[in-house]
Amino acid sequence: MSSSAGPLKGMRVIELAHIMAGPVCGLMLADMGADVIKVEKPTGDDSRRFVPPEINGEAAAYMMMNRNKRGIALNLKDPEAVEILRKLLAEADVVIENYRKGTMEKLGLAYEDLAKINPRLIYCEISGFGRTGPYAERGGFDLIAQGMAGLMSITGEGPGRPPVKVAAPISDINSGILAAMGISAAYSNMLKTGLGQKVDTSLFEAAIVQTYWQSAIAFATGEKPEPLGSAHPLNAPYQSFQTSDGWINVGAANQSNWLRFLDVIGAPELDEDPRFSSNLQRMKNLPELVEILNEYMILDTSENWLSRMDEAKLPAGPVNDILQMHSDPQARARDMIVEVKHPTAGRVETIGHPVKFSRTPASVARPAPRLGEHTREVLAEAGYDNSKIEALIMSEAVIAREAV
Repeated sequence: MSSSAGPLKGMRVIELAHIMAGPVCGLMLADMGADVIKVEKPTGDDSRRFVPPEINGEAAAYMMMNRNKRGIALNLKDPEAVEILRKLLAEADVVIENYRKGTMEKLGLAYEDLAKINPRLIYCEISGFGRTGPYAERGGFDLIAQGMAGLMSITGEGPGRPPVKVAAPISDINSGILAAMGISAAYSNMLKTGLGQKVDTSLFEAAIVQTYWQSAIAFATGEKPEPLGSAHPLNAPYQSFQTSDGWINVGAANQSNWLRFLDVIGAPELDEDPRFSSNLQRMKNLPELVEILNEYMILDTSENWLSRMDEAKLPAGPVNDILQMHSDPQARARDMIVEVKHPTAGRVETIGHPVKFSRTPASVARPAPRLGEHTREVLAEAGYDNSKIEALIMSEAVIAREAV
């Protein structure tokens, strides 16, 4: 029962994941048509308790991360619940798990166990630091990964200030996206060979790959890059500038855009200044360049500057807040803000799928499941009859919620 006719229609995924990294992976696959069955503990995913805010009693955070999925609740302390999960995994194409190392082994559901009954299974593990190496036993959080990957040392207004975390949990989100990419590649290989495999990624690695430019600089120079605020470590001017009524971003990094920028602000003579005549010189003299450009930018409004830059085909844009981004006409035109109808919360907006397919479009068609909403449905599909399902509910091996 797929959520759409997307490119992954027919893929069956069991999501044994909570909060963010694993659920991001699951929602990416679900948006692309996979049938993702989210398995929760009897008290539910911890993000159900990330309140406020909530909408009619439903946590906004949970609804954001779990749309397009079906949901069942299993008490994995009960052997019957473990057997249900084993049965589901025997027929699945993919399992996503982000438990601490050793949890699946204790349940008898390690990759080696499951490969014997389902050699086609793709077994995706998302952890703090990966399943190998000296940190494999550690738990991980986005904050910790950002710090250890060096991201917090290059984020902020300048050197000598306290470390700054990127506000969005980028290692959580990026690890989920990387896992979905890895699963898609392994799925393609499985369709050719009939054999599944392990897919292993982590928050730490997901944060490290955000440092491509800064790592290139460090490899080449042996020196650690410092924070530059909104500026770029390799090109200038490429940053935020304050206007008379706000802030805008200007991407005048290459020489042609630099000349366009000078025309727009009415300062062509700056190209004759040897301090700014090339990108190399502009980077060497960045503080002086920014000070001079700020004197021009503060003289007019954001709207006027952006209009003139748009006419000049100079890359530029506003520094939006989140609400402004939600109402941006391009975000709306690209279906990045979409609406789903939830049985409890009502109509709620959510973030759309970021990849567009011409033949097999992704979609957001199903709201996040209420706890145990699809337990009966999934168990029936797995071959359990009504009397057995009711017995499992009575014994509290599973939690089921009445459909509405």
